Amino acid sequence: MPRRKRWTTIERDLRAEKGPLLAGVDEVGRGPIAGPVVACAVIMPAETRAIAGVDDSKRLTHDQRVRLAVKIRERAVAFAIGAASVREIDSINIYQASALAMHRALRRLKVAPDHVVIDGRLMRTLPIPHTAVVHGDVRCFSIACASILAKVTRDLLMTRLGRRYPHYIWDHNAGYTTREHVAGLAAHGITPHHRKSFCRISDLLLEIQHQSELEDLEERALDDVGLPDEDDAELEVIAYIADSKRGLEERI
Repeated sequence: MPRRKRWTTIERDLRAEKGPLLAGVDEVGRGPIAGPVVACAVIMPAETRAIAGVDDSKRLTHDQRVRLAVKIRERAVAFAIGAASVREIDSINIYQASALAMHRALRRLKVAPDHVVIDGRLMRTLPIPHTAVVHGDVRCFSIACASILAKVTRDLLMTRLGRRYPHYIWDHNAGYTTREHVAGLAAHGITPHHRKSFCRISDLLLEIQHQSELEDLEERALDDVGLPDEDDAELEVIAYIADSKRGLEERI
């Protein structure tokens, strides 16, 4: 059987209609509860072969993304990064912040594109003519390249932030909700880099507050009735706290 082509003809058709300089745009970081949303715009050469191994960044390992990012930057006609901060995400919502990050990336391109292709659906708040492609990061080479550069950039940023806030393990979870991240929140609270507008953060903080109140009540109850055996009482409290945290993790 003949080998199926890796990429669709969407980009080729757009270049024929709009011009050769096609900018692929993608963003990463909509889902995490911490950190900015980061977008990349990249213009890849029209008449060269696709870089082997390029794929949707979520399908690649960290090492693969880093190696491919080097090749993409070397080969690109132009590329640029844009971001929207946690404060902006909380102020205008994640959808609007994603459009803002994309717009910033496009404005920073040193070469003006003839047209723009983005992953997902049409974004009315993106004030630049563009074509939206559902699952574009697995159908369009330039969008996949943008997703890799955006992902590598954001992961690097979260790793650097993680050195300042080591309790949240951002170098491993990139701000996504993991058990280690939640444990850091339970023990140390939120940072300026957490998205307070995300309902999961709000719910989590309420759960943590409720858990602390229950622990305080337990301690007072033990004091009121007296401690017949201090070691046994301590073991009971430890077991209770462990069960409470386990229940919180399961709900998350």
